[in-house]
Amino acid sequence: MRMVWERPFVEFTAKIEIFSLKIINECQIFFKFVVIKRCAAAKRRPQHSNIMYKNFKTHLQKELQEIKDAGLYKNERVIVTPQSSDIEVAGTKGEVLNFCANNYLGLADNSRLIEAAKKAMDRRGYGMSSVRFICGTQDLHKELEKAISDYFKTEDTILYAACFDANGGLFEPLFTEQDAIISDALNHASIIDGVRLCKAKRFRYNNADMEDLERCLKEAQDCRYRIIATDGVFSMDGNVAPMDKICELAEKYDALVMVDESHSAGVVGATGHGVAEKFDCYGKIDIFTGTLGKSFGGAMGGFTTGPKEIIDMLRQRSRPYLFSNSVAPSIVGASIEMFRMLGESDDLHTTLMENVAYFRDRMLAAGFDIKPTQSAICAVMLYDAKLSQDFAAEMQKEGIYVTGFYYPVVPKGQARIRVQLSAAHTSEQLDKAIAAFIKVGKKLEVIK
Repeated sequence: MRMVWERPFVEFTAKIEIFSLKIINECQIFFKFVVIKRCAAAKRRPQHSNIMYKNFKTHLQKELQEIKDAGLYKNERVIVTPQSSDIEVAGTKGEVLNFCANNYLGLADNSRLIEAAKKAMDRRGYGMSSVRFICGTQDLHKELEKAISDYFKTEDTILYAACFDANGGLFEPLFTEQDAIISDALNHASIIDGVRLCKAKRFRYNNADMEDLERCLKEAQDCRYRIIATDGVFSMDGNVAPMDKICELAEKYDALVMVDESHSAGVVGATGHGVAEKFDCYGKIDIFTGTLGKSFGGAMGGFTTGPKEIIDMLRQRSRPYLFSNSVAPSIVGASIEMFRMLGESDDLHTTLMENVAYFRDRMLAAGFDIKPTQSAICAVMLYDAKLSQDFAAEMQKEGIYVTGFYYPVVPKGQARIRVQLSAAHTSEQLDKAIAAFIKVGKKLEVIK
């Protein structure tokens, strides 16, 4: 039996507990509110108060609007699958067929390379956190450099983060104001930028024009050393540089020869070994540059390969090499495996060239204007910039992913759809793309 005083005490205690719970609940709500506010404040980017930036911002906004008004603004379409011949693009329903990747041998999603990348990461880690000459060189890097040298039949190779770096870091360490660089007019931007960084005298000859090249060589005879620089395959037109004739002129006028094999290695030549194989110029081309980001797996990484002394000098003085992180172990391991694959069989290259011939012949038969090509690039000429954009948009509606190119990427009045074939494309995919081209071509009155 409870004492008389216990009941009021129990009731009081219960009220205290209820009040305490309310206080705790209110505190939780308050602190939650504070946390949310602080998170929101943390996510909110600070506004620039600098007057100079406000003026600069206005300037940039004006220029960007001018780019948009001219129809030259580049929008990035987001792929939500691995890179392949068929992909899914954000904002579109179902798969589209991809005809605008540099995935020439179809290795970007190759299971054997993916497994090799995983194994290399397990054995050698995720990254190097260093440049090569400090503590960023693994045995895998040296193994890949040897594989590249073997592939191009050269003495030594140096790896870069990208071929843009390889070309950007090539000329300045080797040549001075006493020398001359003679460059094809349609060379890639990376070669152009590399030449700009060098103090050597600059000469430019018309694309693949041997008479104009000879003119430049004659004008450069007073220079100490001369080097001819050219792409192996010119990426917008798909034409191959006439390396046999270039090497003949180089020998006649005592010049070195450099070629960028980014779009030609894995593609041209009897077994896809590039322009030296195609024109039997081994021993005549002094320097090759190239990428691991196209035929050779499609990831990242570039290289320069050639005589030992040139490579040694680049290791000492090439700034992109000296001041950029080493290529990651996973990419290096997969690239080593890729060269093993190419050494085992030429099937991928054979399939690629069959696909190129099949597509080109049927497109020409349908009445399209296609630039002559010996590579995996087929330039479908439309000439009008707006038409190239309208054509690409209509093709995507048909489930075909292509890109229209126009000035300043190509000369004015030379707009086109650049089609890039891959060993991964099936005959059914090629037929679907050709049918779409014909349908859209008739709709936009490009063909009859």
